[in-house]
Amino acid sequence: QVQVVESGGGLVQPGGSLRLSCEASGTISSIYVMGWYRQGQGKQRELVADFTGTGITNYADSVKGRFTISRGNAKNTIYLQMNSLKPEDTAVYYCNLRSVYFARGTGMWGQGTQVTVSS
Repeated sequence: QVQVVESGGGLVQPGGSLRLSCEASGTISSIYVMGWYRQGQGKQRELVADFTGTGITNYADSVKGRFTISRGNAKNTIYLQMNSLKPEDTAVYYCNLRSVYFARGTGMWGQGTQVTVSS
């Protein structure tokens, strides 16, 4: 049984930084990729950043240049380094694990971790 668990959210002032972590436990096939999504209050869940099957990274325009997605030494661990945080980054951040053969937004989800950017 594969599980996805996020950690690292919290309260930060505008301009600050946070680092989120995600680990997928269990046996992960190489045909799976991982990424980060977020959902603000009253908004739809949106892609923040992810990896493609060839290891290329993708970012939402709103976070380019501020957020960095990376992998741990184990393929089943990813991170999201968030710098220059803005109030509009406030959301629940979800880690996603999906097959490369299926569309973004499908697959397994973690329980989410709250990120609040406020002074």
